Amino acid sequence: MDTRLLGSSDLHITPVGFGAWAIGGSGWQFAWGGQDDRDSIATIREALDAGVNWIDTAAVYGLGHSEEIVARALDGVPIRPYVFTKCSMVWDKRRKIGHSLKAQSIRRECEASLRRLKVDAIDLYQIHWPDPDEDIEEGWTAMAALQSEGKVRHIGVSNFNVAQMKRAQLIAPITSLQPPYSLLHREIEAEILPFVTQEKIGVIAYSPMASGLLTGAMTRERIAGLPADDWRKEHADFREPWLSRNLELVNVLRAIGERHGRAPGEVAVAWVLRNPVVTGAIVGARRPGQARGISGAAAFRLNPGELAEIWASFTRKAA
Repeated sequence: MDTRLLGSSDLHITPVGFGAWAIGGSGWQFAWGGQDDRDSIATIREALDAGVNWIDTAAVYGLGHSEEIVARALDGVPIRPYVFTKCSMVWDKRRKIGHSLKAQSIRRECEASLRRLKVDAIDLYQIHWPDPDEDIEEGWTAMAALQSEGKVRHIGVSNFNVAQMKRAQLIAPITSLQPPYSLLHREIEAEILPFVTQEKIGVIAYSPMASGLLTGAMTRERIAGLPADDWRKEHADFREPWLSRNLELVNVLRAIGERHGRAPGEVAVAWVLRNPVVTGAIVGARRPGQARGISGAAAFRLNPGELAEIWASFTRKAA
């Protein structure tokens, strides 16, 4: 699999990376339902065998559990991938999640992530959310200090707007931005993508398949039967009036994919990667068999006619 340079760093990453949100399992606020840890480990190793060379996780995924599973999956792996994780979402003894960009909090989170991941340094450490906004400068100063100490190799941000990135840049360079980007969520195209292009900031797109909605496996019946603790049950993309429009789009992706022996999800990821500003896309998988198929999106190219087909469906208004 080819690689792309992430921003101004020395990290050459594959166009798709393994997303470890769902493998955090159940029992926390943004869970995807129950998850078998053995499946998670097998799926991560399958992704690595397919050529993926980076894993994106976060401390908050499963309240530390995702990072622990990543460490277990990488135990004994001869060629280790890059490991990216995030800070700023913290939880208390009651498992209630909050946000902090205080320097001491970020330092504690980093030390905890290093222990869970069983690494000496984190390849890319990212602020998960710019919240509270007034503490961005303190948080980014702490991130730069961790980098200078060698605890993290590179530092990035997630979910930041242009104004917030400009404030951070006055303190230290930003290696990468991690924004949501998919056929259903193109908001970053107006201002954010032009800005990061100008500033040579790498882009790692998350939710390129709209949290599973564009995989082709999601039906009305499956959505109705999602576990009670699956956060997607209440998301607007999975409810009317948008659900009908979104499932119609999936049919278009399926038709295009069938011409090439590809799944709808691969077509959705290929659409995100068609944008030259995007360095890589985070692709989640939960069971063996999923990661190897989605990794094919890295080499798949949509032709102009297919892009027009997708756009025609995407721009139809919901009923």
